[in-house]
Amino acid sequence: MRLSRYFLPTLREVPKEAEIISHQLMLRAGMIKQQAAGSYSWLPMGFKVLNKIVRIIEEEQARSGAVQLLMPTLQSADLWRESGRYDAYGKEMLRFKDRHERDMLYGPTNEEMITDIFRTYVKSYKDVPLNLYHIQWKFRDEVRPRFGTMRSREFLMKDGYSFDVDEAAAVRAYHRVFVSYLRTFARLGLTAIPMRADTGPIGGDLSHEFIILAETGESQVFCHSDILEKPIPAVDTDFDSDLSAVFADWTSLYAATEEMVDQAAYEAAVPADKRVSARGIEVGHIFYFGTKYSEPMKANVTGPDGKDAPVHMGSYGIGPSRLVPALIEAFHDDAGIVWPVSVAPFEAILINLKAGDAATDAACGALYAEFQAAGIDVLYDDRDAGAGQKFANADLIGIPYQLILGPRGLREGQAEIKHRKSGERETLPIDAAVARIKSLIEPQRLDQI
Repeated sequence: MRLSRYFLPTLREVPKEAEIISHQLMLRAGMIKQQAAGSYSWLPMGFKVLNKIVRIIEEEQARSGAVQLLMPTLQSADLWRESGRYDAYGKEMLRFKDRHERDMLYGPTNEEMITDIFRTYVKSYKDVPLNLYHIQWKFRDEVRPRFGTMRSREFLMKDGYSFDVDEAAAVRAYHRVFVSYLRTFARLGLTAIPMRADTGPIGGDLSHEFIILAETGESQVFCHSDILEKPIPAVDTDFDSDLSAVFADWTSLYAATEEMVDQAAYEAAVPADKRVSARGIEVGHIFYFGTKYSEPMKANVTGPDGKDAPVHMGSYGIGPSRLVPALIEAFHDDAGIVWPVSVAPFEAILINLKAGDAATDAACGALYAEFQAAGIDVLYDDRDAGAGQKFANADLIGIPYQLILGPRGLREGQAEIKHRKSGERETLPIDAAVARIKSLIEPQRLDQI
């Protein structure tokens, strides 16, 4: 993509309304624009990152055996009355009446709707286990939306729901999703700590949050430092896998948020030199809630004994629109964002230091074509602008590798590569530059772990 033809409205000054670094940088880097309190338009750069996160989530969901569908944002209140949650959910639910005076709501979550879909089509134990998910926009009428898309009223959510014949099978499904989430966050470049959690309005008695460490996190977390060094399990997470041993291994180390920490138990379980206490951001939440929804909504299957019984369910959430600022909180410096390759809006940026110079334009054009032929997602800064502005812009938007070429380098047959994360610079022959960047990028794409 040529930057001269792209839409990237960057800002030099920090917007006054932005309280945390991710909100500041998302506005300055032209990723989002606020439309109302807690509601944002995703501009091209932000939308590209969001879609890369979604793609990784979809790939890991497919690997775990989950099947994707799409449910509507608007829901009938009647389904929520069946489950008993319509009046209990609270003011966060946006309720309204349609033109026929029917009670409706803008879905904050989808347990009722997915249960209705399941009970309509699935009748036999032979048709489970089943894990269905979608990625859809949600709305929760937060009292005080803040921190940009970190805590907005309108947000993108991956909701997954498992259906099993009994508790033992449902817990195995929970373990599969647990592992798939570890893999998902690792591919995003994040170290996510699974912590036992309260189930909240979703309900149930088994729940884990996945939290990444960041100074601006909403909760204080307490954990064993070894959990930050654990290798991500390289396993097949399909429906035939029993991942209880992996689950037990990961949950054997102490980890809790401030809402659930037992200080005495923490100090007894974790040696002093292994204790970590830091702020954290929740990036995922999973629940097992048994028959909480299937029983009142009569989502039953006929077992091998010919008797009907309610299915056991779990719910599994990841917020892609929350992950974008979470990643920025984890990866930034004084100059701007420092994207991991796997989610960067572009993997490399080609900077033409003398746009309008025929020889430099021709050389950069050839490099741009070589990038494209090599399968590298590249942004070409071909604007008629000063070098300082181009360098500052490239650092701000955080693209992992910068390939820089101007008339002097062209005369010497040399180009420069800047590594955004480390600041390292290397000079090399122009005809070797794209191959060098490709060799740096490919191991970091994390398509397989």
